[in-house]
Amino acid sequence: MTTAVDVLVITAHPDDAEFGVAGTVARWTREGKQVVYVVCTSGDKGTNDRTLEPKELAQIRQNEQRAAAKVLGVREVVFLGYPDQGLEDTPEFRKELVRWIRIYRPKIVVTSDPYRRYIWHRDHRIAGQVTLDAVFPYARDHLAYPDLLKEGLEPHNVEEILFWAAEDVNYRSDITETFDLKLAALHCHESQVKGFPNPSSVEDWLRSRCREMAEGEEFELAEGFHRVEISW
Repeated sequence: MTTAVDVLVITAHPDDAEFGVAGTVARWTREGKQVVYVVCTSGDKGTNDRTLEPKELAQIRQNEQRAAAKVLGVREVVFLGYPDQGLEDTPEFRKELVRWIRIYRPKIVVTSDPYRRYIWHRDHRIAGQVTLDAVFPYARDHLAYPDLLKEGLEPHNVEEILFWAAEDVNYRSDITETFDLKLAALHCHESQVKGFPNPSSVEDWLRSRCREMAEGEEFELAEGFHRVEISW
């Protein structure tokens, strides 16, 4: 069964979307666009707290992600449940992303930039690369996964991909009016925000980043992406 949405955001971990695209997501949902998150890992290693067991942390982070998505007006969050630091570029993972792309049939897919150099979480790199491959050519080609056709999941052509944390930014999204929602959504990830050297300064740090990204534009605050429009 398929259900078309405007945007599919594919993240490696709970909280990645809030850092990368939440201000833009909030603007999209305000405009009436339908947005769905697919979160690939459980985030079960993302803590400095040695009293937390991975299973407990995974549940905490899932709850935090749902709360953040609610703040932003995200329609649904899908959790794939892979282990944190455990993503691999495998046929099985790629097929799973193809499945969700064909289920939701988005116009836009948003994910982490797989080509960021040097210090970059391996899960981010792999999530971005496998998402890109899933979009093209696998979600497009009916012979890629004939068994998906038997499930009623027809091929789908995504129109645009946005990569956050890109070194080659070619598109800046105005989030001046939705920055406060981005900040509120980020604060939903309490288990992560408290790991900042000075959690009380998160707003100053985030505002400074978004102001820097908007330099040269007519608006004050921005999120930056590498944008690829696909001509079919």
